[in-house]
Amino acid sequence: MKKKVAVITGSSSGIGAATARLFARHGYDVVINFSRDAAAAEAVANECRHLGADALVFKANVAEDTQCRALAHAVEEKWARADALINNAGTTKFVSANDLEGLSAQDFHDIYAVNVIGAYQMIRALAPLMKKTPGAGVVNISSVASVMGVGSSLAYMASKGALNAMTFGLARSLGPEIRVNAIGPGMVETPWLQNGLGQDQFEARQKAYMSATPLAATIQPEDVAEAAYFLCAGALKTTGEFMLVDSGFARFSRLPRG
Repeated sequence: MKKKVAVITGSSSGIGAATARLFARHGYDVVINFSRDAAAAEAVANECRHLGADALVFKANVAEDTQCRALAHAVEEKWARADALINNAGTTKFVSANDLEGLSAQDFHDIYAVNVIGAYQMIRALAPLMKKTPGAGVVNISSVASVMGVGSSLAYMASKGALNAMTFGLARSLGPEIRVNAIGPGMVETPWLQNGLGQDQFEARQKAYMSATPLAATIQPEDVAEAAYFLCAGALKTTGEFMLVDSGFARFSRLPRG
């Protein structure tokens, strides 16, 4: 029997890399997608290979439809199947929500191009292949920012809200062959966030987040990966769901505005 295949966008580091390793550990072959850092992507692929997976490393900017379709074609040529798609590739601009002049229309376009349109284009490109596999699942990596009004910028919050709405619409239109769900992580400890905020602000936010949540914990990339695996490999009667992985932040926090 052929092994199952998981395609993870933005998987050269952080949540994407943790997700690729977890799927590989569970017997999937994996696609490691990157847009800039080829060396980091190859390192993740080698980790997956050591776990017993076959790994395809593929450079693609998901904001470009031709590149999404090329990735899907490469998956079909190599394995002729795709069982899971995790849309993890994302971008933002770090701007306080109080700074309305800090975001331009182009910033919104750039963020939506990856966070919303990129996810749509990847689903569209892989849907014909995924429809051939019973139980195929898509997971869109959204954010608690989509429901809380907090995050790296207003454009980012809005893009993740749009991603949620698209998740619900595609769950309806792609069933019964493909299930489509979303995950809303809270504050995930990654170098991407640390570099974006700067060390001092990162530590301040980390402390505030932990004090605001019932579990007194931030989120690790592996926490999100576990949820993605559950929604793709199990949860066969779950679609159109938005699952929070946030230590209770969305329900219980009382953080100040801004």
